Amino acid sequence: MAVDVVKGTRDFPPEVMIIRQRIADIVRKVFESYGFNPLETPTFEYYETLASKFAGGSDILKETYKFTDQGQRELALRYDLTVPFSRFIAMNPMLRLPFKRYQIGPVFRDGPIKSGRYREFTQMDVDVVGSSSMLSDAEIIQLTLDVFRKLKIDAIIKINNRKLLDEMMEYSGIPGEKRASVILSIDKLEKIGLEGVRKELEKIISASSITKLFELLNLKSVNDFKKVLPSSQGLKEIEEVISYVKSSKVIFTPSLARGLSYYTGTIFEGLSEKLSSSICAGGRYDKMIGNLVGRGDYPAVGISFGLDILSEVVKKDSAEKSVVKVYVIPIKTQKESFDILKRLREASVNSDMDIKEKGITKNLDYADKYGIPYVIIVGQEELKKNKLKLKDMKSGKEEFLSIEEIIKKLQ
Repeated sequence: MAVDVVKGTRDFPPEVMIIRQRIADIVRKVFESYGFNPLETPTFEYYETLASKFAGGSDILKETYKFTDQGQRELALRYDLTVPFSRFIAMNPMLRLPFKRYQIGPVFRDGPIKSGRYREFTQMDVDVVGSSSMLSDAEIIQLTLDVFRKLKIDAIIKINNRKLLDEMMEYSGIPGEKRASVILSIDKLEKIGLEGVRKELEKIISASSITKLFELLNLKSVNDFKKVLPSSQGLKEIEEVISYVKSSKVIFTPSLARGLSYYTGTIFEGLSEKLSSSICAGGRYDKMIGNLVGRGDYPAVGISFGLDILSEVVKKDSAEKSVVKVYVIPIKTQKESFDILKRLREASVNSDMDIKEKGITKNLDYADKYGIPYVIIVGQEELKKNKLKLKDMKSGKEEFLSIEEIIKKLQ
Protein backbone atom coordinates (compact mmCIF):
# COMPACT_ATOMS: atom_id res chain seq x y z
CA MET A 1 0.00 0.00 0.00
CA ALA A 2 1.37 3.39 -1.02
CA VAL A 3 1.65 5.80 1.90
CA ASP A 4 1.37 9.19 0.25
CA VAL A 5 -0.94 12.16 -0.14
CA VAL A 6 -3.21 12.27 -3.16
CA LYS A 7 -1.59 14.03 -6.11
CA GLY A 8 -2.43 17.73 -6.07
CA THR A 9 -3.00 17.84 -2.29
CA ARG A 10 -0.71 18.60 0.66
CA ASP A 11 -0.23 18.13 4.37
CA PHE A 12 0.32 21.33 6.35
CA PRO A 13 2.77 20.89 9.27
CA PRO A 14 2.35 23.10 12.35
CA GLU A 15 4.84 25.79 11.22
CA VAL A 16 2.76 26.26 8.04
CA MET A 17 -0.62 26.00 9.74
CA ILE A 18 0.35 28.67 12.28
CA ILE A 19 0.92 31.12 9.43
CA ARG A 20 -2.28 30.09 7.64
CA GLN A 21 -4.43 30.40 10.75
CA ARG A 22 -3.04 33.81 11.64
CA ILE A 23 -3.66 35.07 8.10
CA ALA A 24 -7.22 33.72 8.22
CA ASP A 25 -7.77 35.37 11.63
CA ILE A 26 -6.57 38.76 10.33
CA VAL A 27 -8.66 38.50 7.17
CA ARG A 28 -11.73 37.42 9.17
CA LYS A 29 -11.40 40.47 11.44
CA VAL A 30 -11.23 42.79 8.41
CA PHE A 31 -14.30 41.12 6.89
CA GLU A 32 -16.27 41.54 10.12
CA SER A 33 -15.12 45.15 10.55
CA TYR A 34 -16.93 45.88 7.26
CA GLY A 35 -20.16 44.29 8.49
CA PHE A 36 -19.88 40.93 6.72
CA ASN A 37 -21.35 37.97 8.62
CA PRO A 38 -20.13 34.34 8.48
CA LEU A 39 -21.87 31.74 6.32
CA GLU A 40 -21.13 28.04 5.84
CA THR A 41 -22.22 25.93 2.86
CA PRO A 42 -21.61 22.22 2.08
CA THR A 43 -18.41 21.19 0.31
CA PHE A 44 -20.50 19.40 -2.33
CA GLU A 45 -23.60 20.41 -4.26
CA TYR A 46 -25.93 18.92 -6.82
CA TYR A 47 -23.94 18.76 -10.05
CA GLU A 48 -26.86 20.44 -11.80
CA THR A 49 -26.36 23.54 -9.63
CA LEU A 50 -22.63 23.82 -10.34
CA ALA A 51 -23.17 23.00 -14.01
CA SER A 52 -25.85 25.67 -14.54
CA LYS A 53 -25.16 27.79 -17.61
CA PHE A 54 -25.44 30.78 -15.29
CA ALA A 55 -22.64 29.51 -13.01
CA GLY A 56 -18.92 29.06 -13.73
CA GLY A 57 -19.05 28.16 -17.41
CA SER A 58 -18.05 25.11 -19.45
CA ASP A 59 -14.28 25.44 -18.94
CA ILE A 60 -14.44 25.05 -15.17
CA LEU A 61 -16.76 22.04 -15.44
CA LYS A 62 -13.88 20.15 -17.05
CA GLU A 63 -12.09 20.48 -13.70
CA THR A 64 -15.07 19.63 -11.49
CA TYR A 65 -14.96 16.52 -9.29
CA LYS A 66 -18.22 14.70 -10.05
CA PHE A 67 -19.61 11.63 -8.28
CA THR A 68 -22.82 9.71 -7.61
CA ASP A 69 -24.11 8.92 -4.12
CA GLN A 70 -25.90 5.73 -3.01
CA GLY A 71 -29.20 7.23 -4.09
CA GLN A 72 -27.79 7.68 -7.63
CA ARG A 73 -27.89 11.47 -7.28
CA GLU A 74 -25.30 13.34 -9.34
CA LEU A 75 -23.19 15.45 -7.01
CA ALA A 76 -19.94 17.44 -7.30
CA LEU A 77 -17.36 19.07 -5.06
CA ARG A 78 -17.66 22.85 -5.13
CA TYR A 79 -15.13 24.60 -7.39
CA ASP A 80 -15.65 28.00 -5.74
CA LEU A 81 -17.69 29.58 -2.92
CA THR A 82 -19.70 31.96 -5.11
CA VAL A 83 -22.06 29.47 -6.77
CA PRO A 84 -23.02 27.80 -3.43
CA PHE A 85 -23.62 31.29 -1.99
CA SER A 86 -25.85 32.12 -4.94
CA ARG A 87 -27.75 28.89 -4.38
CA PHE A 88 -28.20 29.83 -0.70
CA ILE A 89 -29.65 33.23 -1.65
CA ALA A 90 -31.96 31.57 -4.18
CA MET A 91 -33.25 29.22 -1.47
CA ASN A 92 -33.86 32.05 1.02
CA PRO A 93 -35.97 34.68 -0.79
CA MET A 94 -37.11 36.24 2.51
CA LEU A 95 -33.61 37.48 3.43
CA ARG A 96 -33.44 41.22 3.97
CA LEU A 97 -31.26 42.85 1.34
CA PRO A 98 -28.55 43.93 1.03
CA PHE A 99 -27.13 40.75 2.55
CA LYS A 100 -23.40 40.68 3.33
CA ARG A 101 -21.58 37.45 4.03
CA TYR A 102 -18.09 36.01 4.23
CA GLN A 103 -16.97 32.41 4.00
CA ILE A 104 -13.62 30.68 4.45
CA GLY A 105 -13.31 27.10 3.22
CA PRO A 106 -11.78 24.55 0.83
CA VAL A 107 -12.66 24.29 -2.86
CA PHE A 108 -11.69 21.62 -5.38
CA ARG A 109 -10.59 21.59 -9.01
CA ASP A 110 -9.31 18.59 -10.93
CA GLY A 111 -7.04 20.65 -13.14
CA PRO A 112 -3.44 20.33 -14.31
CA ILE A 113 -0.92 20.34 -11.46
CA LYS A 114 2.02 22.72 -11.56
CA SER A 115 4.03 24.85 -9.14
CA GLY A 116 1.62 26.77 -6.90
CA ARG A 117 -1.51 25.06 -8.31
CA TYR A 118 -3.31 22.39 -6.29
CA ARG A 119 -6.51 20.38 -6.53
CA GLU A 120 -7.67 21.36 -3.05
CA PHE A 121 -7.16 24.92 -1.87
CA THR A 122 -8.74 27.41 0.50
CA GLN A 123 -10.65 30.52 -0.50
CA MET A 124 -11.76 33.42 1.69
CA ASP A 125 -14.71 35.25 0.12
CA VAL A 126 -16.83 38.30 0.84
CA ASP A 127 -19.97 39.09 -1.15
CA VAL A 128 -22.85 41.53 -0.91
CA VAL A 129 -26.12 40.82 -2.69
CA GLY A 130 -28.99 43.23 -3.23
CA SER A 131 -27.07 46.42 -4.05
CA SER A 132 -26.41 47.78 -7.53
CA SER A 133 -24.63 50.85 -6.12
CA MET A 134 -20.98 51.35 -7.09
CA LEU A 135 -20.44 52.07 -3.39
CA SER A 136 -20.62 48.30 -2.86
CA ASP A 137 -17.91 47.72 -5.48
CA ALA A 138 -15.81 50.47 -3.90
CA GLU A 139 -16.28 48.96 -0.43
CA ILE A 140 -15.02 45.57 -1.62
CA ILE A 141 -11.93 47.22 -3.11
CA GLN A 142 -11.32 49.30 0.04
CA LEU A 143 -11.68 46.14 2.14
CA THR A 144 -9.07 44.47 -0.09
CA LEU A 145 -6.65 47.35 0.43
CA ASP A 146 -7.19 47.01 4.19
CA VAL A 147 -6.41 43.27 4.04
CA PHE A 148 -3.15 44.09 2.25
CA ARG A 149 -2.32 46.73 4.86
CA LYS A 150 -3.06 44.46 7.82
CA LEU A 151 -0.97 41.64 6.32
CA LYS A 152 1.79 44.12 5.33
CA ILE A 153 1.60 43.04 1.70
CA ASP A 154 2.86 45.26 -1.11
CA ALA A 155 0.18 44.76 -3.75
CA ILE A 156 -1.90 46.57 -6.36
CA ILE A 157 -5.49 46.13 -7.53
CA LYS A 158 -6.23 46.11 -11.24
CA ILE A 159 -9.75 47.20 -12.16
CA ASN A 160 -11.82 46.92 -15.32
CA ASN A 161 -15.46 46.37 -16.31
CA ARG A 162 -17.08 43.65 -18.41
CA LYS A 163 -19.40 46.26 -19.92
CA LEU A 164 -16.34 48.14 -21.16
CA LEU A 165 -14.94 44.94 -22.67
CA ASP A 166 -18.21 44.43 -24.56
CA GLU A 167 -18.08 48.06 -25.73
CA MET A 168 -14.51 47.50 -26.91
CA MET A 169 -15.67 44.47 -28.88
CA GLU A 170 -18.50 46.51 -30.41
CA TYR A 171 -16.17 49.39 -31.35
CA SER A 172 -13.73 46.94 -32.96
CA GLY A 173 -16.45 45.24 -35.03
CA ILE A 174 -15.93 41.82 -33.46
CA PRO A 175 -18.86 39.40 -33.98
CA GLY A 176 -20.68 38.23 -30.87
CA GLU A 177 -19.77 34.57 -31.27
CA LYS A 178 -16.04 35.39 -31.27
CA ARG A 179 -15.96 37.82 -28.37
CA ALA A 180 -15.38 35.28 -25.60
CA SER A 181 -12.27 33.93 -27.36
CA VAL A 182 -10.98 37.45 -28.02
CA ILE A 183 -11.48 38.48 -24.39
CA LEU A 184 -9.57 35.39 -23.21
CA SER A 185 -6.70 36.35 -25.52
CA ILE A 186 -6.42 39.97 -24.41
CA ASP A 187 -6.50 38.81 -20.77
CA LYS A 188 -3.06 37.29 -21.51
CA LEU A 189 -1.61 40.65 -22.55
CA GLU A 190 0.78 41.04 -19.63
CA LYS A 191 1.95 37.42 -19.91
CA ILE A 192 2.60 37.15 -23.65
CA GLY A 193 2.76 40.81 -24.75
CA LEU A 194 1.06 42.64 -27.63
CA GLU A 195 2.68 40.52 -30.33
CA GLY A 196 1.70 37.30 -28.61
CA VAL A 197 -1.89 38.50 -28.35
CA ARG A 198 -1.80 39.64 -32.00
CA LYS A 199 -0.75 36.16 -33.16
CA GLU A 200 -3.64 34.60 -31.27
CA LEU A 201 -6.15 37.14 -32.56
CA GLU A 202 -5.04 36.69 -36.19
CA LYS A 203 -6.55 33.19 -36.01
CA ILE A 204 -9.87 34.56 -34.74
CA ILE A 205 -10.73 38.01 -36.16
CA SER A 206 -9.94 40.28 -39.10
CA ALA A 207 -6.90 42.56 -39.36
CA SER A 208 -9.10 45.68 -39.23
CA SER A 209 -10.70 44.50 -35.98
CA ILE A 210 -7.28 43.82 -34.46
CA THR A 211 -6.13 47.33 -35.42
CA LYS A 212 -9.13 48.97 -33.74
CA LEU A 213 -8.86 46.76 -30.67
CA PHE A 214 -5.15 47.56 -30.27
CA GLU A 215 -5.96 51.25 -30.61
CA LEU A 216 -7.95 50.88 -27.40
CA LEU A 217 -5.50 48.59 -25.61
CA ASN A 218 -2.73 51.14 -26.11
CA LEU A 219 -4.67 53.84 -24.27
CA LYS A 220 -3.37 54.58 -20.78
CA SER A 221 -6.19 56.16 -18.78
CA VAL A 222 -9.94 56.43 -18.31
CA ASN A 223 -9.82 59.95 -19.79
CA ASP A 224 -8.07 58.66 -22.93
CA PHE A 225 -10.77 56.01 -23.29
CA LYS A 226 -13.55 58.57 -22.87
CA LYS A 227 -12.29 60.42 -25.96
CA VAL A 228 -12.90 57.29 -28.05
CA LEU A 229 -15.92 55.88 -26.17
CA PRO A 230 -17.60 59.00 -24.72
CA SER A 231 -20.88 57.28 -23.82
CA SER A 232 -19.36 54.14 -22.27
CA GLN A 233 -21.34 52.82 -19.28
CA GLY A 234 -18.39 50.66 -18.27
CA LEU A 235 -16.07 53.67 -18.09
CA LYS A 236 -18.63 55.59 -16.06
CA GLU A 237 -18.78 52.79 -13.46
CA ILE A 238 -14.98 52.45 -13.30
CA GLU A 239 -14.60 56.18 -12.83
CA GLU A 240 -17.17 56.22 -10.02
CA VAL A 241 -15.52 53.34 -8.15
CA ILE A 242 -12.07 54.91 -8.43
CA SER A 243 -13.45 58.27 -7.21
CA TYR A 244 -14.65 56.62 -3.99
CA VAL A 245 -11.49 54.64 -3.25
CA LYS A 246 -8.92 57.32 -4.16
CA SER A 247 -5.86 55.08 -4.03
CA SER A 248 -2.78 54.95 -6.25
CA LYS A 249 -2.83 51.18 -5.66
CA VAL A 250 -6.00 50.85 -7.81
CA ILE A 251 -5.00 50.78 -11.47
CA PHE A 252 -7.32 50.88 -14.50
CA THR A 253 -6.33 47.93 -16.73
CA PRO A 254 -8.44 47.61 -19.93
CA SER A 255 -7.02 44.16 -20.77
CA LEU A 256 -8.19 42.63 -17.47
CA ALA A 257 -10.95 40.15 -18.33
CA ARG A 258 -11.15 37.39 -15.66
CA GLY A 259 -11.90 33.89 -16.86
CA LEU A 260 -15.26 33.13 -15.28
CA SER A 261 -18.27 33.87 -17.43
CA TYR A 262 -20.63 35.17 -14.75
CA TYR A 263 -19.21 38.68 -14.28
CA THR A 264 -21.44 41.50 -15.56
CA GLY A 265 -19.78 44.75 -14.42
CA THR A 266 -16.77 45.75 -12.32
CA ILE A 267 -13.93 43.19 -12.26
CA PHE A 268 -10.78 43.42 -10.18
CA GLU A 269 -7.67 41.45 -9.33
CA GLY A 270 -5.08 41.89 -6.57
CA LEU A 271 -1.47 41.26 -7.52
CA SER A 272 1.52 40.77 -5.22
CA GLU A 273 4.52 42.88 -6.19
CA LYS A 274 6.75 40.30 -4.45
CA LEU A 275 5.53 37.20 -6.30
CA SER A 276 4.08 38.85 -9.42
CA SER A 277 1.02 36.64 -9.03
CA SER A 278 -2.68 36.99 -8.34
CA ILE A 279 -3.66 36.81 -4.67
CA CYS A 280 -7.32 37.75 -4.95
CA ALA A 281 -9.92 38.47 -7.62
CA GLY A 282 -13.60 39.19 -8.02
CA GLY A 283 -16.23 41.39 -9.52
CA ARG A 284 -19.91 42.10 -10.05
CA TYR A 285 -22.27 39.29 -11.06
CA ASP A 286 -25.81 40.69 -11.34
CA LYS A 287 -27.37 37.84 -13.34
CA MET A 288 -26.36 34.57 -11.67
CA ILE A 289 -28.68 34.51 -8.66
CA GLY A 290 -31.71 35.83 -10.54
CA ASN A 291 -31.20 33.23 -13.27
CA LEU A 292 -30.93 30.44 -10.70
CA VAL A 293 -34.27 31.42 -9.16
CA GLY A 294 -35.83 32.38 -12.49
CA ARG A 295 -36.86 35.90 -11.57
CA GLY A 296 -35.13 39.22 -12.23
CA ASP A 297 -31.73 40.45 -11.24
CA TYR A 298 -30.16 40.03 -7.83
CA PRO A 299 -27.27 42.51 -8.04
CA ALA A 300 -24.18 41.11 -6.34
CA VAL A 301 -20.47 41.84 -6.03
CA GLY A 302 -17.66 40.07 -4.21
CA ILE A 303 -14.03 39.05 -4.05
CA SER A 304 -12.13 35.86 -3.26
CA PHE A 305 -8.74 35.71 -1.54
CA GLY A 306 -6.50 32.67 -1.93
CA LEU A 307 -5.20 31.57 1.48
CA ASP A 308 -2.50 29.43 -0.13
CA ILE A 309 -0.94 32.25 -2.15
CA LEU A 310 -1.32 34.72 0.73
CA SER A 311 0.65 32.27 2.89
CA GLU A 312 3.46 32.29 0.35
CA VAL A 313 3.51 36.09 0.26
CA VAL A 314 3.67 36.65 4.04
CA LYS A 315 5.76 33.59 4.95
CA LYS A 316 8.77 34.44 7.12
CA ASP A 317 12.19 32.84 6.74
CA SER A 318 12.04 31.50 10.30
CA ALA A 319 8.45 30.37 10.68
CA GLU A 320 7.07 29.60 14.13
CA LYS A 321 6.97 25.88 14.85
CA SER A 322 4.63 25.95 17.83
CA VAL A 323 1.85 28.07 19.28
CA VAL A 324 3.17 27.36 22.79
CA LYS A 325 4.47 30.46 24.56
CA VAL A 326 5.83 28.82 27.72
CA TYR A 327 6.90 25.27 28.52
CA VAL A 328 6.75 24.02 32.11
CA ILE A 329 9.58 21.70 33.24
CA PRO A 330 8.82 19.81 36.47
CA ILE A 331 11.66 18.51 38.61
CA LYS A 332 9.79 15.79 40.49
CA THR A 333 6.93 18.28 40.94
CA GLN A 334 4.37 16.95 38.48
CA LYS A 335 1.26 17.71 40.54
CA GLU A 336 2.37 21.21 41.48
CA SER A 337 3.46 21.87 37.88
CA PHE A 338 0.08 20.71 36.60
CA ASP A 339 -1.59 23.24 38.90
CA ILE A 340 0.72 25.96 37.54
CA LEU A 341 -0.17 24.87 34.01
CA LYS A 342 -3.86 25.29 34.83
CA ARG A 343 -3.23 28.81 36.12
CA LEU A 344 -1.40 29.75 32.93
CA ARG A 345 -4.17 28.39 30.70
CA GLU A 346 -6.90 30.10 32.74
CA ALA A 347 -5.02 33.34 32.03
CA SER A 348 -5.04 32.53 28.27
CA VAL A 349 -1.30 31.92 28.09
CA ASN A 350 -0.57 29.17 25.55
CA SER A 351 1.37 26.63 27.60
CA ASP A 352 2.52 23.03 27.71
CA MET A 353 4.41 20.76 30.09
CA ASP A 354 6.84 17.87 30.08
CA ILE A 355 4.93 14.66 30.86
CA LYS A 356 7.77 12.19 30.21
CA GLU A 357 10.00 13.18 33.14
CA LYS A 358 12.93 14.06 30.92
CA GLY A 359 15.99 15.81 32.30
CA ILE A 360 16.39 19.59 32.17
CA THR A 361 18.86 19.46 29.27
CA LYS A 362 16.53 17.37 27.09
CA ASN A 363 13.58 19.58 27.98
CA LEU A 364 15.49 22.74 27.08
CA ASP A 365 16.51 21.13 23.77
CA TYR A 366 12.86 20.26 23.13
CA ALA A 367 11.70 23.84 23.79
CA ASP A 368 14.51 25.20 21.61
CA LYS A 369 13.72 22.84 18.73
CA TYR A 370 10.08 23.98 18.64
CA GLY A 371 10.92 27.67 19.07
CA ILE A 372 9.08 28.00 22.39
CA PRO A 373 10.12 31.43 23.73
CA TYR A 374 9.98 30.73 27.49
CA VAL A 375 10.34 27.83 29.93
CA ILE A 376 9.38 27.64 33.61
CA ILE A 377 11.49 25.37 35.80
CA VAL A 378 9.58 24.05 38.81
CA GLY A 379 11.67 22.41 41.56
CA GLN A 380 11.17 21.93 45.29
CA GLU A 381 13.41 24.90 46.11
CA GLU A 382 11.38 27.19 43.84
CA LEU A 383 8.12 26.04 45.42
CA LYS A 384 9.43 26.68 48.96
CA LYS A 385 10.27 30.26 47.98
CA ASN A 386 6.96 30.67 46.11
CA LYS A 387 9.07 31.74 43.13
CA LEU A 388 9.48 30.01 39.78
CA LYS A 389 12.45 30.19 37.42
CA LEU A 390 11.42 31.77 34.11
CA LYS A 391 14.00 31.38 31.33
CA ASP A 392 13.96 33.44 28.13
CA MET A 393 15.06 30.91 25.49
CA LYS A 394 16.26 33.57 23.09
CA SER A 395 18.40 35.71 25.41
CA GLY A 396 19.15 33.06 28.04
CA LYS A 397 18.09 35.46 30.82
CA GLU A 398 16.64 33.81 33.95
CA GLU A 399 14.33 35.43 36.52
CA PHE A 400 12.75 34.20 39.75
CA LEU A 401 9.12 35.35 39.70
CA SER A 402 5.79 34.46 41.27
CA ILE A 403 3.18 32.82 39.07
CA GLU A 404 1.23 36.10 39.11
CA GLU A 405 4.29 38.00 37.86
CA ILE A 406 4.94 35.41 35.17
CA ILE A 407 1.35 35.60 33.91
CA LYS A 408 1.52 39.40 33.77
CA LYS A 409 4.79 39.23 31.83
CA LEU A 410 3.54 36.66 29.31
CA GLN A 411 0.03 37.99 28.68
